[in-house]
Amino acid sequence: MKADHVISDVAALAAHYGAPGKASLIKVAPKLTPLYRKWIMASRLCVVSTVGPEGTDGSPRGDDGPVVQEGDDETLLLPDWRGNNRMDTLRNIVADGRISLMFFVAGSNNVIRVNGTAVVSLDPDLLARFEQKGRQPRSVVVIAIAEVYSQCARALMRARTWASDDESADLPTVGDLLAEQEAGFDGTEYDAGWAARAKKTMW
Repeated sequence: MKADHVISDVAALAAHYGAPGKASLIKVAPKLTPLYRKWIMASRLCVVSTVGPEGTDGSPRGDDGPVVQEGDDETLLLPDWRGNNRMDTLRNIVADGRISLMFFVAGSNNVIRVNGTAVVSLDPDLLARFEQKGRQPRSVVVIAIAEVYSQCARALMRARTWASDDESADLPTVGDLLAEQEAGFDGTEYDAGWAARAKKTMW
């Protein structure tokens, strides 16, 4: 890549793209408003982005109801349900604290974004708020909201995200991906047992 093809300062970037539209500026709120609250509480899926000494991380989080709860109009609560114990997101939060979330609602091409800071809490009262089927999350991520705003629909429209046709049939399975990384790994057996393992460890 040629150096003169790389934008290396913010002034050059602004000159290339031009001024932002009015709607992109007035949409930002410093806390939950009634309509932003309604949208986020309808979301069962969000992508959480964090940053730490070892780099960045993006992680999907989902639930069978709202993926977060409201602490107050400046705070969101995100349960950390059982996973693979890599703790990439949590490790970053403990080290840095900066966090961004993108909330999705099936069928909507809009996305709601939240930026702020977070801590990892073991508060028994917070854990109890999320109890499911007799189980509680390992921890709760407490997010202090700095800004909330909507993302325009173009990206999801381009990708036809909610199209009815299923394009996943020819994709590799997780077992395939693991077998590619480690010689001798039985990806077929891993895939065959996944549904039963997930059912036992969902909460």
